[in-house]
Amino acid sequence: LYENGEGINRNYTKAVEYYTKSADLGNPKAQFNLGLMYAKGDGVTIDKQKAVELYEKAAEQGNAKAQSNLGLMYSRGDHVEKDYQKALDLYEKAAEQNDADAQFNLGLMYDKGEGVPADKQKAVELYKKAAENGNTKALFNLAVMYHKGEEGILEKDNQESIRLYQLAADKGNAKAQFNLGVLYSKGDVDVPTDKERAVELFQLAADQGDADAQLNLGAMYAKGIGVPQPDRAKAIELYKKAAKQNNPKAQYNLATLYYTMEKKVTRT
Repeated sequence: LYENGEGINRNYTKAVEYYTKSADLGNPKAQFNLGLMYAKGDGVTIDKQKAVELYEKAAEQGNAKAQSNLGLMYSRGDHVEKDYQKALDLYEKAAEQNDADAQFNLGLMYDKGEGVPADKQKAVELYKKAAENGNTKALFNLAVMYHKGEEGILEKDNQESIRLYQLAADKGNAKAQFNLGVLYSKGDVDVPTDKERAVELFQLAADQGDADAQLNLGAMYAKGIGVPQPDRAKAIELYKKAAKQNNPKAQYNLATLYYTMEKKVTRT
């Protein structure tokens, strides 16, 4: 209640206090939630090591979310020694309990061959389970796979790819919004060219900080494509956001805009 502000004012300090009391008594949900607060720094100073300790306690009691989060930390070597086997074991335990994040991350390991032999078929099966449970990253990865086709596993299916991209985009996945925007901006099989729709999708992704979307949207404003008229100030604003994320094309476009502006001033 204190953490989410349900019926009372949000108070992270109080949430930490009561989660700690409950966690000390062995409550796995409290151990997980407290671990999450230490991982994020909500109401406490960020302490990833403390988060690991709490996740481990909760995971040992079968808490799927703790198993999933701990698995992610082992797969990345985040405040623990990188250990793909431990990550795999934890993901499998959580995935068996229908944890969508664990199903996705386990699928990713099989997709990339991290800690296990690469197995695209297994990856697809896990992505599908995760997608059914609402994981937008799984929806996105499946959309990419259907768009390209996976020999012997998935036939290329543009309509299914677009459907999955749209589902992920509707759930706020920035990468899906961007990819769908690219399809509408250029036109593709089963996707009519729709510059205005592309702008809408790029805007959604750009608002979430996606540098590629900021770049493409900036280019559309610079050229007046899909928008009422060219808007150099808006283009510069978007290029700057992408450039701050070290997007080289945005940095180049920004330099070009400033250079051409300088030349016009000099000629005047």
